[in-house]
Formats: sequence, C-alpha cells, structure tokens
Amino acid sequence: STMLLLLQVLASCLWLGHSEVVTSFESSCPQFFFRETPPNEAIEPENPVWICQRYKNQYYFATLYDRDRRIPVYSAYIYHPGPGKRPKTWLVEPQLMGLTYPKTMEREWTLLNHFNVSLEQLSESQAVLQDYKNLTGLNRGHLNPSGHHGDSSSRTATFTLTNIVPQDAKLNGGAWNNYEQQTMIRRTQGCNTTYVVVGAVPGNNYIAKGRVNKPSFLWSSACCEVDTNHRKAWAVIAENDKNEVQLLTLGELEDVLTHLYRSSQVSLFDSDCPRE
Repeated sequence: STMLLLLQVLASCLWLGHSEVVTSFESSCPQFFFRETPPNEAIEPENPVWICQRYKNQYYFATLYDRDRRIPVYSAYIYHPGPGKRPKTWLVEPQLMGLTYPKTMEREWTLLNHFNVSLEQLSESQAVLQDYKNLTGLNRGHLNPSGHHGDSSSRTATFTLTNIVPQDAKLNGGAWNNYEQQTMIRRTQGCNTTYVVVGAVPGNNYIAKGRVNKPSFLWSSACCEVDTNHRKAWAVIAENDKNEVQLLTLGELEDVLTHLYRSSQVSLFDSDCPRE
C-alpha cells in the first residue's frame, strides 16, 4: 500500500508539472522571477490561484489571480520587447473551472463549442468577454503588455483575460502606455535581463454587475541585472482614474503597497534588488 501511495503522489506531481494552475510558482515556473523568488504573501488575496500562463505547450509568464474579484493580483515576466502585430484574439483559462479541462489557454468560443462548457460555468470561474463589453471610460488593461514580448506566441499569451483589469481608458492609452513604451526602453539601457512584476490594487468599485473589480491603483516594478555584480530597480504607481504615473524606487513602491493593502511588509523581489 505504501507503493500505491507513492505512485499516487508521483502521479499527482507529474500532473502538476503539466498543468497551468499550479500549487506554487517556485515549483512550476520560477524562471519569471529574479532569483526564482516571487513576491511575498503580503499581497495574496483570500482566494488566490497561481497560474503559469501556458500557450502552445510553453510557459510565457506567471499570474497570481484573485478568484473572488476576477482580476489578477500581479503578472510577472521577463522583458523582451520586439516589433510585431498586436494580437486580436482574447483567451480564457479553462483550468480555472477544474483540472479536467484543457491545460492551455483557449478561446471562449472553442470551449463553448467543442468542450461542452456552458458560459455560466466559465463565468463562475473567471472574467469573460461579456464582462468587458460596453464599458464607459474603461479599457481592458493588460498587466503584462503584449508589446514587451518579441515573438507572436508570447504576445498572444498576454491576451488572456486572467492578465486583464478594468483600466481607465485615458491612463491606458496615455501615461501608462508612455511608461511601458518610452520609460522602460530608457530605464533598461545596459540591462542584460529585466524581471518585471506588474500588479493591481483592488478598489471598492466593480463592473459587470459586481462581478469584476475595478482596481484603485496599478503598479509596475522592475529589477534588472546589469552584470553579475550590479543590479538596478525602479517602480511606478498610478491611480486608476487619473492619467498620471508616479516614478518611485522599489522600496517606495513596496512601502506604498504595504500601506494600501494594510498588510505586513510587502516584498516584490529578492533582497538583492536595490530598494533605494
């Protein structure tokens, strides 16, 4: 019977290695975090799910998702900007309905038409396209932006609704876009590898009849390896109803988030990233 137990444990481990929804980032897709260290528990929601974002049999980034508010807490990725077309197709995460569903992101249409899934079942587990229809003054705002990726598969992978929040339209197209495009290019000069964690602080308002939270703030933080002995870090935060972005040190952002989440001290990166 011990043998049987071992087999069961082994089987479940193998299964986890293949699945999207994982028990921890450290064990499944640590490569998206500097020194393989994800943010600490201080910003974890009550009902979290860890997603190694998988598309076409490969992991492209990591997202901590809040099942209750139906928005990501943060997405983590490595910055590899490149030219290319912006994808058009939005994807959803079948695994959030249960582990018997496809382990890779799919189109809503495919799930409804080929996997015998009802829209009700899907929308119970996550935000769906319908939730983001007819928004006024808000966009589908990417945490991990498609423009920070160099090939079409990784860009397509960012178009999952688990990587999206209701974002102020002016901010999304204005100061936030400016940060993603221009500031990042300037700041990453001389960097070998740049690790990014982008997040959203939940707010008191909801869209889609109370289904999907509208974050109060959006933030982004980066830690770059200049060479083996040198690293630099920076961060930004933006209120989700104004078109302005505030540039901060990593330490300042962590302190602000600690305050906003009313939590113990927030740590977004391994201690080797400079805080000041």
